[in-house]
Amino acid sequence: MGSHHARVVSQSPDAELALLVDPQELIGKEIATRYGATWQPELGSLAGIDAVIIAAATHAHYDLALHVISEATPLLVEKPVADSLHKTEAVLAAAINADVPMMCGLLERFNPAILTAMSIIDRPFHIIGTRHSPYAQRIRTGVAWDLLVHDVDLACLLMGSEPRGVEARLGFFHPDSDRGAEDVAEVLLTFADGQISQVSASRVGQRKVRQFTLYESGRMIELDLLRRGVTIYRHVSEDSADGEGRGYRQETIIEIPELVSSEEPLTAQFKHFLRLIDGTADAAQERSSILPSHRIIEKVTEGRYRE
Repeated sequence: MGSHHARVVSQSPDAELALLVDPQELIGKEIATRYGATWQPELGSLAGIDAVIIAAATHAHYDLALHVISEATPLLVEKPVADSLHKTEAVLAAAINADVPMMCGLLERFNPAILTAMSIIDRPFHIIGTRHSPYAQRIRTGVAWDLLVHDVDLACLLMGSEPRGVEARLGFFHPDSDRGAEDVAEVLLTFADGQISQVSASRVGQRKVRQFTLYESGRMIELDLLRRGVTIYRHVSEDSADGEGRGYRQETIIEIPELVSSEEPLTAQFKHFLRLIDGTADAAQERSSILPSHRIIEKVTEGRYRE
């Protein structure tokens, strides 16, 4: 992700990629040279730096984030914020106390399909999310923090609140996975007004699936997050009997709304980060939106729901 962030920053007309930090000199210098930045092996002083994006290994996030906040520098940190809920809460508390803009890289919030859905939904009462991928040996984190975190975040966003109930089941199947790193997570979220969201994450699938289905009274909205498509379905039935009991008719009306944006999600996310930095976006609101997904994943992974 670090190289993708570097590309997006370097392409922005409103920012300059000043410094690229990577302990591996060969990799760090190559990417820095490609995008016109200076390379150094450690973060060090942030004098002259206006903001920082942290895209390091998860276990390194906590110390790096606290260092950035201690220098009163806005930061965007990849998900999860830290490798425990306690550390995540500590980082957020530090950012709040210092009044430092902080953002988590929950990238799917900026998917054009999600942005379009947010502009047209009324009151969804049932959401089904599916995020499945083929196995990737390089990813050692369990599927909850790697994949599921996006969909529980989206469920909260689309429902407009944090769930009051979390039920989960974890599956451990792949022989090459680290001990305790789950391969499948099935989660049921229940909300205060009775809405339900079912989210499924798997890293032992045979193809990438990124889908959301939202049910409202009178329509279903289907989102394909890979192809960034939105389709609305409305079922219509009519009894037009001819006196002999014949003539019942039903049909499904399909609508494909125009997307509100065609922008790459990472670019849209960076633009929002710039708005947080210059004060045109609400930094307090952004910080408060981070914890719900982290709290849910902590509940899922702490073993409370494992049989």
